[in-house]
Amino acid sequence: MIPRDNAGPVCSLRFVTLLVALSPELLLLGASVQLQDNGYGGVLVAINPQVSEDQNLIPNIKEMITEASFYLFSATKKRVFFRNVKILIPATWKANNYSKVKQESYEKANVIVADWYGTHGDDPYTLQYRGCGKEGKYIHFTPNFLLNENLIAGYGPRGRVFVHEWAHLRWGVFDEYNNEKPFYINGQNQIKETRCSSDITGIFVCEKGPCPQENCIISKLFKEGCMFIYNSIQNATASIMFMQSLSSVVEFCNASTHNQEAPNLQNQMCSLRSTWDVITDSADFNNSTPMNGTELPPPPTFSLLQAGDKVVCLVLDVSRKMAEADRLLRLQQAAEFYLVQIVEIHAFVGIASFDSKGEIRAQLHQINSDDDRKLLVSFLPTTVSDEAETNVCSGLKKGFEVVEKLNGKAYGSVMILVTSGDDRHIDNCLLTAFSSGSTIHSITLGSSVAENLEELSHLTGGLKFFVPDKSNSNSIIDAFSRISSGTGDIFQQSIQLESTGEIVKPSHQLKNTVTVDSSVGNDTIFLVTWQTSGPPEIVLFDPNGRKYDTNNFTNNLALQTARLWIPGTATPGHWTYTLNNTHHSLQALKVTVTSRASSLAVPPATVEAYVERDNTHFPHPVMIYANVRKGFYPIVNATVTATIEPETGDPVTLKLFDDGAGADVIRNDGIYSRYFFSFAISGRYNLKVHVHWSPSISSLAHSIPGSHAMYIPGYIANGNIQMNAPRKSMGRSEEEQKWGFSRVSLGGSFSVLGVPAGPHPDMFPPCKIIDLEAIKLEDEVTLSWTAPGEDFDQGQATSYEIRMSKSLQNIQDDFNNAILVNTSKLNPQEAGTKEIFTFLPKLVTDEPEDQFDAETQDSRRIYVAIRAMDRSSLESAVSNIVQITLFISQNSAPIPARDSLILKGVLTAMGLIGIICLTIVAIHYILKRKKRTAKKENGTKLL
Repeated sequence: MIPRDNAGPVCSLRFVTLLVALSPELLLLGASVQLQDNGYGGVLVAINPQVSEDQNLIPNIKEMITEASFYLFSATKKRVFFRNVKILIPATWKANNYSKVKQESYEKANVIVADWYGTHGDDPYTLQYRGCGKEGKYIHFTPNFLLNENLIAGYGPRGRVFVHEWAHLRWGVFDEYNNEKPFYINGQNQIKETRCSSDITGIFVCEKGPCPQENCIISKLFKEGCMFIYNSIQNATASIMFMQSLSSVVEFCNASTHNQEAPNLQNQMCSLRSTWDVITDSADFNNSTPMNGTELPPPPTFSLLQAGDKVVCLVLDVSRKMAEADRLLRLQQAAEFYLVQIVEIHAFVGIASFDSKGEIRAQLHQINSDDDRKLLVSFLPTTVSDEAETNVCSGLKKGFEVVEKLNGKAYGSVMILVTSGDDRHIDNCLLTAFSSGSTIHSITLGSSVAENLEELSHLTGGLKFFVPDKSNSNSIIDAFSRISSGTGDIFQQSIQLESTGEIVKPSHQLKNTVTVDSSVGNDTIFLVTWQTSGPPEIVLFDPNGRKYDTNNFTNNLALQTARLWIPGTATPGHWTYTLNNTHHSLQALKVTVTSRASSLAVPPATVEAYVERDNTHFPHPVMIYANVRKGFYPIVNATVTATIEPETGDPVTLKLFDDGAGADVIRNDGIYSRYFFSFAISGRYNLKVHVHWSPSISSLAHSIPGSHAMYIPGYIANGNIQMNAPRKSMGRSEEEQKWGFSRVSLGGSFSVLGVPAGPHPDMFPPCKIIDLEAIKLEDEVTLSWTAPGEDFDQGQATSYEIRMSKSLQNIQDDFNNAILVNTSKLNPQEAGTKEIFTFLPKLVTDEPEDQFDAETQDSRRIYVAIRAMDRSSLESAVSNIVQITLFISQNSAPIPARDSLILKGVLTAMGLIGIICLTIVAIHYILKRKKRTAKKENGTKLL
């Protein structure tokens, strides 16, 4: 899936003029969601091809989004609604006069409908990976959620759930509940439920019914069988990000209703800001105004689309530039591999080439057998022309002619454009490409390609790759391997297990091990390529010790490739290969291994690599991501390494992390991240990611990550407890893995501008600390966070600056003037290390102690934030803000301590009673003694 907010290179004035001339309908082709005149257009909902056809599914999707549109319009105070929505029907469903797809595909969808491959649970969720105020990746609904009416009681009306998830996806806000921390101690030392707003009411329920909260909480944990049940009738109108299922909830928490004390993800990720504050700060709200009048917006319109036959055309550069650096040979090797191994069965494939003019080399052929694949390989270009000029538009024109032969239109087709030429006239065909309905994937070879070539891919929703002129680079084969059908059917797609290349000295060898795990193994192929001399000596051992040698490989000496196809399902385990250079000169040897899923019952592990933005300007870093999954479940504890290849110079390797620090926003969500800023030159960079996982450690997270809609266990209605059906477990039984796995994926290219030549001053600050936490024990406050680096998340920072304030707004808006904490004894550690710092708030500030007046209510809470500095005095952004309760009033005590208070009260009462009893006895004794004395005196007088 391509990130939604990728921005292409700066367009020429001519291209901008073309865009202005386009109709609104064309502007949405291949693009992300657009907001025009308060209405969202181009929202794409895609149904996974593994979902069984159901006649109720599409009507329920329409009903959900229609309901959501009116609810969203009200919740945003007449600001936005859904104008038009596309629903992508899988090709596996029956044809029903649906419209043909253009550039839409499953991988570009904003909303996906898919099962979790045999697991239980139907939580709608949004995959968020970037942080507060940033768009997410997609919303995921299960078919059962959309079809099972019984789930509405637990989640609320589907339209409300859609708005909850849309706020995650579009505006980057987070959940205001917390299943792991369902309650907290507030500033008055009282137990409160984690919620927003605090006005939402309910009661504690034990096994036998309602009960006081002290009976439900033991040592700050819920007693088994206890839960907090909310009243079905509420007066509170917020918040949608807490409990959208309540009928009274019609808005987001704002500054007046936001619960800053609740330990939820919204407060953590957005530094205690309300969801409405984040939403109104978005581009959607900055670029629009509320609608006038009292009328509701029109209901959304829906377009039903279905992909037809898979149609691909290779558009290949054969100009004189392709003779440089073995470009033509490497193109031939990669194109052959694509035709033989990657492109799916039953696809229609054609071939066109171009220099200054275009030429059709092969009309569309449907692939039904290996002979069809071999026939197409025979049409690949074998020589370059004498023409120095490159005309990309002429090649694309011929490509469109090829694919239009099938249905009269290029709708839904794919162009794979490979070029090394510096064509200055690409603008001439941008409009044609934009409106063709075809998706153009671009592969650029070398550093002389025109800067705006990738705009063809950006406009049509295609991928873009850069291949450096290095003999040991396998990037062109990786690029072809990355181009899939786009249907979302992972069981049919080719999966890359290995990609490596080395320049091997004479009488030396390239030796390595590739793991074929049990989830793959069908249609497994080992490809060996070389650039000079003859083939190397090849030796391959399977996990059982069976040996394959050069004679077992199919050699193509003209293309300098050797290929071994493993029949049936490859034996799972470690396969070891050795390539011996038996020649007298250096040899560039490369190995690629691909396979497909071994079973429709178990999804294979996959990796998707991408960058946050297509281009950046020095010194701004590029954020690199790798999404590692098995089905929809994140794979944790993997070793993920990114390799970044510049146009010139050596590649840079970078280990990616899933630790919830630095560039990584959410810990253990299967998305591994890192900052990249080691820019050698201005120009294009290519990204490749390797993933290795060892069976000695746990791999699958226990549940689907992301921001979920809350499932309500029950309600209090008319004083009665009404429980919903128990929520199905989302846990997954992890099958035994004996061998681990390995995966490779190309993440495409990005461009960097403005890199200074030669040495330059330090311009990279430490990265922002995003996981600051605080705990108060008696009079001390203990802070913890992950150490940033000298440069972003690499190296070691020089110092920390910790400040605190009684005012959240002050520390947000004016951090420099907040109260400074003494950190003279705090020395930063290496990036990625856990830091812990304890201080006394009253004693370590540079301000008088009377700033913290224990008699005032406001002084109960302080806000703390931190930033790091490097040796060049460059400062990181201010961290997330945490809050701490400093003072406890004399007349309040924690409810969990109530039992001890009662005991103290009883003991005190008993003591008082004892004293009273002793006093009474003493008085009684004294009175009796006085009486006796008086009697004696009277007796003496009588005598």
